[in-house]
Amino acid sequence: MMKYLEPTAMLNFQDEALQQLVKQRGWSDFAYEDRIKEIYDFVRNEIKFGYNRTDDIPASEVLRDGYGQCNTKSTLLMALLRAVGIPCRIHGFLIDKKMQKGALTGITYLLAPSKIVHAWTEVQLHDDWIVLEGVIIDDSYLKQVKSRLCSFNEGFIGYGISVKDKDNINLCWTGESVYVQSFSITDDLGIFDNPDDLFKKYNNTDSKLKEILFNKKRKKINKRLDMLRDQ
Repeated sequence: MMKYLEPTAMLNFQDEALQQLVKQRGWSDFAYEDRIKEIYDFVRNEIKFGYNRTDDIPASEVLRDGYGQCNTKSTLLMALLRAVGIPCRIHGFLIDKKMQKGALTGITYLLAPSKIVHAWTEVQLHDDWIVLEGVIIDDSYLKQVKSRLCSFNEGFIGYGISVKDKDNINLCWTGESVYVQSFSITDDLGIFDNPDDLFKKYNNTDSKLKEILFNKKRKKINKRLDMLRDQ
């Protein structure tokens, strides 16, 4: 079990900013399940949905950015959970890029691989592993884009969301697994002890040129997401 509690280069919960956040919020004093709820709620709604420079950045950088997507939010979520003694692991997948249309547009959407590396955090609760994929999308963003989702394969996709029923999306912590992109999963990459190992093996940037082009565009992408969120 200790392997699900250890710090890593990416899960750098010993970083001063992360330690200070845990102390300020008093998360260590909560009951076990409440620690999960409070940290999940923080990462979901106080770290906005958006795009970081790459998938393999440390948790401290995600916190500093103030936004993240599936992979980077999972890193921050895991780091904070481990900081308060909650065992967690990461599960990797490939996901159809069509569900990103609307969040990604133009050249950035065209440059994205047809199958995107995707991950969610799994946390141990009551001798089971609970999926926290819902952490990706903040409520303010979901409220504005839910009506824009497109019907696809008997579900609804777009804007970083992929669900069976767009009218009944509930991403709040209930003590059970919560999903928001899983409807578009195409391949299972397996379970990893930490994101370092996952993103060492799988990465969404398959060329340096694409990485440079994406990073030239991502600030505009995030600004556009904020405009959607604030409508």
